[in-house]
Amino acid sequence: MNPTQMTLSSMTLTRHIMETQKHFPFATGEFSDLLNHIALAGKIINREVNKAGLTQLLGLTGESNVQGEEVQRLDDWANNVMIRVLSRSQRVCVMASEEVADVIPVPADLICGKYSVCFDPLDGSSNIDANVSIGTIFSVFRGEEDGPGTRADLLRPGTEQVAAGYILYGSSSIFIYTAGSGVNGFTLDPSVGEFLLSHPDIQMPEQGRIYSVNEQNYHYWYDHTRRYVDWAKSIDKETKRPYSSRYIGSLVSDFHRNLLYGGIFLYPEDKKDPKRPHGKLRLLYEANPLAFIAEQAGGAASTGTERIMEIDPLDLHQRVPLIIGCANNVADYEEFVAGKR
Repeated sequence: MNPTQMTLSSMTLTRHIMETQKHFPFATGEFSDLLNHIALAGKIINREVNKAGLTQLLGLTGESNVQGEEVQRLDDWANNVMIRVLSRSQRVCVMASEEVADVIPVPADLICGKYSVCFDPLDGSSNIDANVSIGTIFSVFRGEEDGPGTRADLLRPGTEQVAAGYILYGSSSIFIYTAGSGVNGFTLDPSVGEFLLSHPDIQMPEQGRIYSVNEQNYHYWYDHTRRYVDWAKSIDKETKRPYSSRYIGSLVSDFHRNLLYGGIFLYPEDKKDPKRPHGKLRLLYEANPLAFIAEQAGGAASTGTERIMEIDPLDLHQRVPLIIGCANNVADYEEFVAGKR
């Protein structure tokens, strides 16, 4: 379906989750309840994002997070919202956040559930003050039993995800998620306070004509990345090149555009920072959840040499190169890495 022709339906996110999950064997409603709590956190964050300039939530806190990045006030606030809502959901046993160095346990006085959740509370936070679209990204894993979770419940390959998604806060707020049976999008209708189905069964085209990359890093890239980007910009009518360059600098925004219109997003490894030889983006909080969505929509996600979702995490804040988008575009890049072009 053409994204420009999308219209809101009467199907709410809550109803869609319940209708989908009831067909699964052993469904208990707990998973549906967890996704509804994530949506609730998104509504709360959306409310503050829309009035951040009026509530003193813009600007820096003066602190740095575990990544060594300056913390935005709204980023810190969104992180606390996610922790608070998920802790009280009774569906979560342990959490991990891009903003927190160690695992986040559920307080001892609250009931634990069977799911572990990794999240980036506010992706694109460096763009907050410029009013650029930002978003919350999440990844869900299922544990074996109720009770307190451990680091092992979080350090799992993306193939074990039971759900992933993001909430984009922009000109409209959209909840995109997959539970392993396709990708659907829901737009928040502020008049009724509900996410309503607006993007059913999202499918990426096999080939896109948009490339998204921070070309400021061109001279720090390895040769295969430079050659690929040069190729994408070169003229060839048969393959409909050059591709269009579109780069917002907010991962969730760049990915969302390419999900709807087709394209490829690249944040490859480079030689810019010796402390980050394996890329910048986080496996658990960004790469894995978006890879799950991309694959469910017919796309692909790779480091350039291996499938993102097959990587066994070694650390909560492990970084990886991320090449994600239409399947053919990703395959083209992998051929450059392999020296076939």
